[in-house]
Amino acid sequence: MYARICLLLAGLVISSCSADYAAISERKPVFQPIRSTGRALVSFQQKIAHAAKADPALSLGDYLAAAQEAEQRLKSHPEDQDARDSYNFAVARVFSAFRETGKAPWSQPLEVPTAEGAYQLTYRREHQDRRLWNPALYDFLPADEIEMKGLYVEKHVTRGGLGAPLVAVGKDNDKAARANFGMDKIYYGVTALLDFTGRNCVITFLDPLENEEVRLDGRSHPLAADFTTPLAVMLARSNPKGMELPRLLRPQKYAETARVSRIQPYDPNKTVVLVIHGLKDSPATWAPMINSLWADKEIRTNYQFWFYSYPSGYPYPYSAAILRKELDAAEKRFSLKHKMVVIGHSMGGCISRLLITDADEKLWMDYFGKKPSQVSLTPQTKRLVEESLIFDHRSEIGRVIFISAPLKGSDLASGWPGRIGSWLIKAPFTLINVGNEAFKAVVTTGDSLKVNGMPNSVDTLAPNNRFVMEINKLPLAPGIPYHTIMGDRGKGGNHDKTRPVQSDGIVPYWSSHMAGAESELVVPSSHSAHQNEQAMEEVERILRLHQN
Repeated sequence: MYARICLLLAGLVISSCSADYAAISERKPVFQPIRSTGRALVSFQQKIAHAAKADPALSLGDYLAAAQEAEQRLKSHPEDQDARDSYNFAVARVFSAFRETGKAPWSQPLEVPTAEGAYQLTYRREHQDRRLWNPALYDFLPADEIEMKGLYVEKHVTRGGLGAPLVAVGKDNDKAARANFGMDKIYYGVTALLDFTGRNCVITFLDPLENEEVRLDGRSHPLAADFTTPLAVMLARSNPKGMELPRLLRPQKYAETARVSRIQPYDPNKTVVLVIHGLKDSPATWAPMINSLWADKEIRTNYQFWFYSYPSGYPYPYSAAILRKELDAAEKRFSLKHKMVVIGHSMGGCISRLLITDADEKLWMDYFGKKPSQVSLTPQTKRLVEESLIFDHRSEIGRVIFISAPLKGSDLASGWPGRIGSWLIKAPFTLINVGNEAFKAVVTTGDSLKVNGMPNSVDTLAPNNRFVMEINKLPLAPGIPYHTIMGDRGKGGNHDKTRPVQSDGIVPYWSSHMAGAESELVVPSSHSAHQNEQAMEEVERILRLHQN
């Protein structure tokens, strides 16, 4: 019975999909014969063919020799596409050999014998001013060896150019991730190049989100990049989907997962885009949009992406209170030179709304009828309630994009599907105790949703939830532009509450619409409008607008 109700909750209260977000498998890439350069790289082909048949311990020398030959050809003929592709293939195979042999030059130079003499293989130790970069902490997967498929990686975003795109996978979890607002385990795209001086070869790693070009022998070449494969590897190996429903139903068990994190190294010169997921979701839901935005050079150059992840069983005012603390801590760690852009989907949009609202003590007074100093509550209860009800807008935010946000609630949350969903969520003990105590001091009203204690996330999405009704009486902070994007399943309907209403299947138009929005766009989509192509193009337009 419990399992059936869980399935009902997933099907009726939330927008979900049974397809895998991403699945990966490894393949052996095949070198395509060169035609356009005639005999210019014929010995390259011979070396690659010989290396493919050789023992992995011996093939490394052939791959290095092939890469050097292709590099020499590029220096004299920089427009030779075959030479560039040959170089990239050979560099990638060098990393294949590292994986197969377990030998790499990260701790000390590696001597690689060949019939023509030994190569001395080292690496460039500085990586984009990140002096702690240590290749020994990562496994490197050549991107051309990864076959991927899945709902979130349908669009393969690459940039043609020089170098071998790799996926750098952290061998261990990053113990400093929380303090540095990084990912627990690193999956990141880098591009490798080999620089030859005689028999000396130096490996260089470049970040394709930081570098658009690379110089070879005084000439500029586009830097090759694969932006999608690292996302696919991360999604496939970390399985975020498996945590989404548990974080809704048992939020206390996953309290430590509430955090802000970066998907890329911090760059003070780039504007932060903070994305916030919705009910029964995770940061993985943003993969299609981030992947699409990375295809745009202007976006890559000017923006960096942060995520706010949280157990979605929490009432969203409480999740917003946690986020405010996370932002305070993040700004102590990093100096923000530019005001950030916040994008919230579904309940994430409700959280975003609280970031640009000056509540002061208005919500508190509505609930308790008197000032905090006059309400008798235990210190812990008072602190938690104050953090959820008393707040001002965040000065570091310069623009907000709301996508499929039930800002005025969703009838599904107040109807029987929502009531079942609310019953299934096991509230944290701390919030239960706070709710039981605070409920006794709250001034009752006759027109709001009846809950005997602290409401959970589903309760706070009901149109007749007291918090929802009161927050919508408060104006947004002036001077912060905002935009709305919402989905329409194509069934038509009215913009107001007159039935039938226009809806994405979960959230009606009247709930997502916001007077005063700088722009509004309705896209043909279900509730997952943030993954709709037109919506992603609109976000790209808004980010370009914000930059200018």
